[in-house]
Amino acid sequence: MKMPIRVAIIGAGDRGNTYSRYALQEPAEMKVVAVAEPNAERRAQFAQTYGLTNDSIYDDWEDLLNRPKFCDAVIVTTQDRMHFAPTMKALRSGYATLVEKPLSPSLDECNQMIDLALETDQLFMLGYVLRFTPFFQKIKKLLDQKAIGVVRHISLDVNVAYWHYAHSFARGNWNRSEQSSPMILAKCCHDFDILLYLLNERCAQLTSFGSLAHFKADRAPIGSSDRCLDGCEVEQSCPFSAKRLYLGEYTGWPVSTISQDLSLGGRREAIEMGPYGRCVYRCDNDVVDNQSVLFQFENGATATLTMSAFTEKLTRQIRILGTEGEISGVMEQQSIQLTRFGQSTETIQLKSSSFGKHAGGDYGLIRSFTQSVRENRKVDLRSLEIIRSSHQLAAFAEQSRLTGKTIEVRSQSAQGTLASSY
Repeated sequence: MKMPIRVAIIGAGDRGNTYSRYALQEPAEMKVVAVAEPNAERRAQFAQTYGLTNDSIYDDWEDLLNRPKFCDAVIVTTQDRMHFAPTMKALRSGYATLVEKPLSPSLDECNQMIDLALETDQLFMLGYVLRFTPFFQKIKKLLDQKAIGVVRHISLDVNVAYWHYAHSFARGNWNRSEQSSPMILAKCCHDFDILLYLLNERCAQLTSFGSLAHFKADRAPIGSSDRCLDGCEVEQSCPFSAKRLYLGEYTGWPVSTISQDLSLGGRREAIEMGPYGRCVYRCDNDVVDNQSVLFQFENGATATLTMSAFTEKLTRQIRILGTEGEISGVMEQQSIQLTRFGQSTETIQLKSSSFGKHAGGDYGLIRSFTQSVRENRKVDLRSLEIIRSSHQLAAFAEQSRLTGKTIEVRSQSAQGTLASSY
């Protein structure tokens, strides 16, 4: 009888809980045996959900990893700037390691983690969930089969959705570059990965444009207040109203992230006292609300990546133009349109797991990770190099946006931190 792989979770927030739920859905495959989480309420709730005993519950990841090796794998789902130290310790301690994306805002830290994984020959994966979706896996298969000939252009639209931007990038944990990451990294590092995955080509040069255009004080409506519940005269008509977003009947994501107490009273207290009740025009945010990147690859193919807060729905939409046809689709709709020139369009309908988010990508990633641990797979050089390249491209995109210059990727190596000015 096979035993489930034993996993320790470092960071019991939204992503830590998302990956951990695989153990509830597939108990024969994975068992959560320990957690490190500094927030006492979150830690207690997580421990109760997974039946953890006191000797497996920690408020500090160092205490967890200072134990002699006691499980098969570690999943690091802390905030962006807190990935480095626990990941390095986990790899040195002999654990297979999965880290939530982005790996780090610091390219130096990224390189150190990747180099240590290569040195120790430990399984090391990043939370690049998009490539584990049935949607992108099918598109990759079609491209490998030359279903539309040679790819000449890919356009990928990351529709952030106005409410998601308000929650995560105006009010939330990713609203300031120096505290988290530039938005192009935080939101789109796995979109850079998807472009590399689909094209299997190196980027030659790129240029990027973008700004914080709307979510700032000089755009605040007349009559608005610092907080939505502090007498704001336009609250009832404002689409970003915290009352509208957080105090309805729905308590799933992202509402579930504002408080451990999801009763109406708990949520009201959270927006009265915490960051999620602030006016979106009067937060301390500095990340962009729109950015586009234009790429040219070494084989002459081009691509565009557009990330925008100004959309109704949270979706990813792709269009691929080839010498013999085109492919298009919206990931969340699980539908792909394949058109071969001179022929009728074929619609390919897909199915994905209801587990997690990202159109089945969360499920696909954690399933792949647990299977790789079970099969004792080691480091995958190609995957690590794509992780390195995707973070470098995000750095170059931010460099281009800040300087207004086209970046010759072939002749440069991005250095330092993605949040710094070049």
